[in-house]
Amino acid sequence: MARSAVSITRKAASSLATCALALSLLVMAAPGARAVGMPQLDFANPLVIGQVIWGGAIFLVLYLLLSRSALPRVEKVLAGRRQTIDNDLDIARRAKQDADAAVDELHQARRSAMAEAQANVEKVVEDARLAALRQTQDMNARLAQEIRDAEARVAHARAEALGSLRQIAGDTAQTLVHQVT
Repeated sequence: MARSAVSITRKAASSLATCALALSLLVMAAPGARAVGMPQLDFANPLVIGQVIWGGAIFLVLYLLLSRSALPRVEKVLAGRRQTIDNDLDIARRAKQDADAAVDELHQARRSAMAEAQANVEKVVEDARLAALRQTQDMNARLAQEIRDAEARVAHARAEALGSLRQIAGDTAQTLVHQVT
């Protein structure tokens, strides 16, 4: 409130100085105005001097009344608006900070979800690779067993064939000997 009183006092002083300057300019312009033909600035006429004095007095009274009654109200309204705007700006800043924090949190959640998904994909790929490796090893073991079994059967069949070959060779030799003799 003290600040607005000082502001109003300064405004009143500057207005009073402006009025004095305007009055002195009018007085200085009066001789030239008569030559140009401006009757409202003809200070030789006693009515013009009275009108200027009364106009200045009325202006000063109106200014003092307005500066004491209306201007403080306007100052309060402007201060209220300024306070409302500052509050709204603070709310907007907090909302922006909250939104930025939410966006950062969303980005962090997205990054962690992507990392988790990548880890899951890598785990699934590794599990599939291990399953394929196990399946390949099982298949290789089964095929190796089948090969060993087949080799054993071939060896057994060969042994049987060789065993029966002696008998067939002996029978053939006897038959040949019989035919030759």
